[in-house]
Amino acid sequence: MTNTLSFEEQVSNISKMMETMMKHIKDQDALIAQLLTQKNHAPEGSHMKFKEHQEHEILSSKSKDKMKEVYVTAERTIPVEQLKKLVEDVIKEKKEGNSKSSFTYSKPYTARIDSLAMRVGYQPPKFQQFDGKGSPKQHVAYFIETCNNAGTYSNLLVKQFIRSLKSNAFDWYTDLTPGSIDNWEQLEQEFLNHFYSTGRTISMLELTNTRQWKDEPVVNYIDRWRSLSLN
Repeated sequence: MTNTLSFEEQVSNISKMMETMMKHIKDQDALIAQLLTQKNHAPEGSHMKFKEHQEHEILSSKSKDKMKEVYVTAERTIPVEQLKKLVEDVIKEKKEGNSKSSFTYSKPYTARIDSLAMRVGYQPPKFQQFDGKGSPKQHVAYFIETCNNAGTYSNLLVKQFIRSLKSNAFDWYTDLTPGSIDNWEQLEQEFLNHFYSTGRTISMLELTNTRQWKDEPVVNYIDRWRSLSLN
């Protein structure tokens, strides 16, 4: 178990820290206004006493500032001087999508699918591989026929599908949410929904309007845009 904060937790901490800093600045402004008012209304001969009081307040304020240099929330402290670095790290993590979980592979299908066993003596056929270009519908048809000819049907196709993918299509498969696929029909629909556009002529307007998906890594977005532009 690590102490790495999620993107949402880091943003929350930054927001709370900014609120704390703004409150502190507001308090200091109020203190300065109060001291100026006292000075302007102080009777003649009391300036020395006012000066001593002012010095006391300044020292007290510096002490509070020192304490607030590391204050963010009751649960976590972050030095104020590290605010810039923290913000940069959060932005970098968001853009690159480089959370630790993204470096490890997890099967996109459920434990139920994973427990399905191939027949005894099964030999995987040689699949035609799809790279993200061409017709995804034709690829699915070819894949199903190849599996059926080898004696595999229905949900057993889920475990075989990865063998028929390469390049951008393979990247898409490995980026699916772990444990999200529970049957062949679901995987087929996800695949067709994602790659349906590769079978059409892409206009310049469509390329211009192609946007990065939510939580899509920048590298994947660039590859997807490049694939569209090559069609």
